[in-house]
Amino acid sequence: MPLPQIGDKAEMTKQISDSDIRTFADLSGDTNPVHLDEEAGKNSRFGKRVAHGMLSASLISAVLGKQLPGEGSIYLGQNLKFKAPVFIDDVVTVTVEVTALREDKGIVTLKTTCTNQGGTVVIDGEATVLVPSD
Repeated sequence: MPLPQIGDKAEMTKQISDSDIRTFADLSGDTNPVHLDEEAGKNSRFGKRVAHGMLSASLISAVLGKQLPGEGSIYLGQNLKFKAPVFIDDVVTVTVEVTALREDKGIVTLKTTCTNQGGTVVIDGEATVLVPSD
């Protein structure tokens, strides 16, 4: 696989559903009531149920593994800053952009951003990915 170039970008968009949240809770074991219980969500600082932060963050992996750099890419690292909550029916857009390359090692660094339908950044971070050699 050829290395991407600095400035290359890719994105995907997904609407977060109640089913997504419940499935993620089942898979991850994170059954925090703020994610699953209407009353707990209502009584939280957010005023309603929120999606798991890692649910939205997991969408970054989908972009990295399917689009940029693409199939066969292996995560080496990811840092995340959770900036705002994601709620049921929010539309999350993940954008990744290549910011650095280590051509000798096949390592790509990417800025990773998740925004909601209003353009608010909900997650900001950076990923490091190993690109398979041809």
